[in-house]
Order: sequence, then structure tokens, then C-alpha cells
Amino acid sequence: MPMFDLDKWREIWATVRRHKLRTGLTAFGVFWGIFMLVVLLGAGKGLRNGVERQFNVAKNAVFVWSQRTSIPYAGLKVGRFVQFTNDDVVALQRGVPEAALVLPRNTLDGDFSIQYGTKSSTFSVKGEYPAFPAVRPVNLTEGRFINQPDIKERRKIAVIGERVVEVLFGDENPIGQEIRIKGIYFRVVGVFKGSGEAEEAQEDAQTIYIPLTALQNTFNKPNQVGFFAFIPKVGVPAKEVEIKVKQVLARQHKVAPTDERAFGSANVEEEYARVQGLFLGISSFSWLVSIGTILAGIIGVSNIMLIVVKERTKEIGIRKALGATPWSIVSLIVQESIVITAVAGMLGLLLGTALMAGINSMIAGQEIGFFANPQVDVSVALTAVALLVVAGAVAGLVPAAKAAQVQPVIALKDE
Repeated sequence: MPMFDLDKWREIWATVRRHKLRTGLTAFGVFWGIFMLVVLLGAGKGLRNGVERQFNVAKNAVFVWSQRTSIPYAGLKVGRFVQFTNDDVVALQRGVPEAALVLPRNTLDGDFSIQYGTKSSTFSVKGEYPAFPAVRPVNLTEGRFINQPDIKERRKIAVIGERVVEVLFGDENPIGQEIRIKGIYFRVVGVFKGSGEAEEAQEDAQTIYIPLTALQNTFNKPNQVGFFAFIPKVGVPAKEVEIKVKQVLARQHKVAPTDERAFGSANVEEEYARVQGLFLGISSFSWLVSIGTILAGIIGVSNIMLIVVKERTKEIGIRKALGATPWSIVSLIVQESIVITAVAGMLGLLLGTALMAGINSMIAGQEIGFFANPQVDVSVALTAVALLVVAGAVAGLVPAAKAAQVQPVIALKDE
């Protein structure tokens, strides 16, 4: 007798109809467990997407800047400010072979306005190299970014943010036009859209990038570097690059090897790893809570099936007296258990997924800070379905084994 024949389905349906409330309450535990699993994992994914969206820099980048010394060394006093130079670039390239990218950077300080025609406003001006987008994305909407000839020839060119365009140019195309930075003309060669979220994107859109060599040569910052960005080679920990960079810079500028305040640094890889560890914990907690709820539901299903077997003892005895095999009895009980858990679980899966989709459509295109695009992975959904089938089979095993052991003679005497 096949396990999934039409007669068995009719019997299961008849049993469920006779005990609607009991079946519904029993199935609710499984439903709620799967529903909570989908909602918790979807919300966790949305939180992770939102936080990762804040990391709009290379995930293994290292940034190092100069501060003041805190330890006297080599006859030099405490409180000395360390000024980076172009010579440090060469020293770092030689002394830190683990770094795939050594990127010198600088900012144009002071109070000044950027002019175009009769319009003027205050914006941030940064000196960069062509490799800068490898550290932080530059979303060009028009034109190009800084290239190597710009660096070599110290060209006075500028790549401007969308807010700069809006304020200075309005509807006019800025490409090829000249803006004045501290009275010096720079030709606009590119426009970019601010990256990041909310305030960060707005600040980014108000930035102007120019070649670092042009900044040094034009604005009386000869040979000066403000800070550095580094990208490690594949397989090299960012921490190793961070340590070696500080050692090289300490030798370059006669800083005590034990002076931990002379150089400031930020290790994005470590920050990102901490965030990933946090979300791993959240995901594990979600699975733990949900599986615990599902197990409680499975136990409820198993107990109800034991009651069903007890109620149908005489019927089972008659079946066996008429020649029903133990397997046919077992398959009937197990199939009923699988149906209850599978239907309840699938409802939880569908409702949980629908809820996540509804939330996603509501927040689409909005700035929600550290939350974005909550979703349920296909692999998670498939895993949940597999759990349902296994759970249903497990829930029916004990009652099915008890039913298979029923003796026809004893069952027929049962009242």
C-alpha cells in the first residue's frame, strides 16, 4: 500500500476536520517557530545591509595620520608635530611590501570660497591620486577622475560633487568650465555623486577633488602630505600593514618606537570583522530561538499524535486483523504528522516572507539609517522547508511505532 495514496489523504483530512481546534493549536507552535525564524533572519539581514552600507570604503583599508609625539627621542622634545612628506611615500613603498597601495592624501585648509562667475560658496577641497577610488568609491556621473598625467604635470583640474554643480552652475554643464579656488583657476573634468548615507552623502557631494601634486604646488604645500591610505595585498592582514607603516614612519621622523600617540590610525578590516561577528551572533540567536520554538511545536505534534493513536486503537486493531502491514500503519501516522507540520510551517514561511517583502517595499528609497533591504535568503527558505519535512517525520515516529505494536485481539477488546 503506497504511503501517499488517495485513501490516506482522505483519512487525514477527515481526522483534521473532526478535531479542527486541537489540530490548529498543535500546528501553531510549528507555524510560530518558522514565522519567527524568517522574521528574525530577515530583520537581521536588513540590519546587516544597513550597517554594511555605512562602510563605503574598502573593507581592508588602513588610514594613518600624524599627531604629536608624547615621548622625547633622539634629542627631540615632546609635543612635536610630525609632518609627512613625499619622501615618506617612497620609504613606505620600499619598507612595507605587504601594501598593494600606498596613497598619499591632503586637504586644503583655511577659510576660502570657491567661485564660478558671480557665484561663490564654501566647499571642501582634497588632493588625491588616481588610485583613490580603490579606497573609497567615486560615483562619476559625468567626465572622468584624476589620471596619472594630471599628477605628473600638476594639472589644475577638478572633479566636483553634485552639490557643487547645483550651487555654482545650476542647469549649466560644468564640464570644461573653470572654477576659482583661492583665486586660482581649475578646469572641471568630472562630476560625481555623493556616496554613503544621509549626512555623509551630502558632505561628499560638497567635495572637490584635485591632483595632490597640484595642491602642493599651487597652494604653498611643497612636499607636504596630510595623511595616508593603504590597501594590503591579497592575503595580508590589515593589522600587519598598519604596524609596519607606523614603524617606517617612526624611523623616517625620529619618533620613539614606543610612542603610541605620534600616529593615529583606523583599521577598517578590524571594524568590519567586529561588525560581522556581531551579526553572526544575532543570526545564531535567531536560529536558537526559532529552533527552540519549532521543537516545542514538534513535541506538541508528537503528543497529539499519541492521543490520536490512543483514540484509534480499535480502528488500528481492525486494520491489522484485516491484513494491514505494520508499515501501512506507520506510514499513515507519520504522513499525518508531516502534513500538520509542513502546512503549519509553510504558512509561517509564507507569512514571514510576505511581511519582510512588505517592510522592504515600505522603506524602499528612504533613509532608514542602519536598516536596509530586509530579505530572506533562498537557502534559508529551503533549509526551513527541509526542517519541516524532517520535523514532521520525527514528530510522528514515536506515535507510529506505538501504533504498529497494537495487537488486534487486545485492540478489539478496548473500549
